[in-house]
Amino acid sequence: MKRPLAAITGGVTGIAVMSVLLLFLEVETRSNLAIFEAVARFAGMPGNVAFGFVLFVLAGVFAWPLAFMALEEYIPGGPDPATRGMVLAVVLWVVFVLTGRGDLSGGLLAIYVIFTLLAHLCYGFLLGAVYGRLTSGGPLEAERYDPTDVSQ
Repeated sequence: MKRPLAAITGGVTGIAVMSVLLLFLEVETRSNLAIFEAVARFAGMPGNVAFGFVLFVLAGVFAWPLAFMALEEYIPGGPDPATRGMVLAVVLWVVFVLTGRGDLSGGLLAIYVIFTLLAHLCYGFLLGAVYGRLTSGGPLEAERYDPTDVSQ
């Protein structure tokens, strides 16, 4: 599969899971975290939650995966693309937490920090794992039976 399409597929997978995790968090905290409001505020459009959600999805599906594809060789984490995806996600999480936490404090801030980190790690893992799987032969390719190999 072509690398850009593999990266976007990884982004779709990652953002789908991350969205569910963040929406679950929003429901559990009765929308006190306002995560998509934070994204809109970061983009300079505070109060526009729909814009924040659309920007969140577009960045997660296109911007970050294509940046990952371009920078993959330079991201630490060894040869495993899933690990490299998680490293990229931690960098994204740091920016997200620093710019998007708003007026949160106390226990709600701790919940926000922990759950957004977990959501970002899931996103990065899935982005890298799907990208790596689609751009390489994957483990099934390596384990394929070779009739000329007498050791099998």
